[in-house]
Amino acid sequence: MAIILNLETATNICSVALAKDLTTLSLRESSEEKSHATLLTVFIKEILTSQKLRPADLDAVSVSKGPGSYTGLRIGVATAKGLSYGSNIPLIAVNTLQAMAFGMINSKKFLSVKIKDPANILFCPMIDARRMEVYLSFYDFQCKEKREVSADIIKPGIYDFILNKRKVIFFGTGSGKCKNILNHPNAVFIDGFNTSAAFMTQLAYQNYLKKEFENTAYFEPYYLKDFIATKPGKNIF
Repeated sequence: MAIILNLETATNICSVALAKDLTTLSLRESSEEKSHATLLTVFIKEILTSQKLRPADLDAVSVSKGPGSYTGLRIGVATAKGLSYGSNIPLIAVNTLQAMAFGMINSKKFLSVKIKDPANILFCPMIDARRMEVYLSFYDFQCKEKREVSADIIKPGIYDFILNKRKVIFFGTGSGKCKNILNHPNAVFIDGFNTSAAFMTQLAYQNYLKKEFENTAYFEPYYLKDFIATKPGKNIF
């Protein structure tokens, strides 16, 4: 059995979830702008208190590593590292986009979309960067990455090489500004999807079982943009 605290601060959502193995026990979250520095530690304390736990009772702490908001990621990672150091527990990092894909695949929003062959579609979580740029990747129905995470400037036809072959579900904070540009019959947009620490539960637990832990001293958020913003992502299409 593993008790894992999951922290999600990569977007405007500040979210904390406590999980036991694959089950989310408690969740606190807010969409209030720029609230991470104020609310993150409050949510952590509330959740631990409600479950009558101390930080030292945790088996690990998991953090959404990015890509996403520079400030949000810094706050989340700093808090997770503090818990890891202070309680001598492992630090787990979860890819923000993969957690979003997992959340969408298992959501009622996706189930409400009528798709003939769901196993053949792709999921494209998008996080707003600035102007017409978004952080994104593509995942299959098993939540396996099919294209390297990238920061793309959205232009007409940019993903036609994928959309000509299969349907793609676009969602997340960056998808809204892409609707009128990615004009293709196989492009499906789902609105109103937010990140959540609850989506990290299974991914964090998988990493825990495989003992895929981060070096607490040297771990840094996956900012992405500083490094590969102008490079196209590799893919297997």
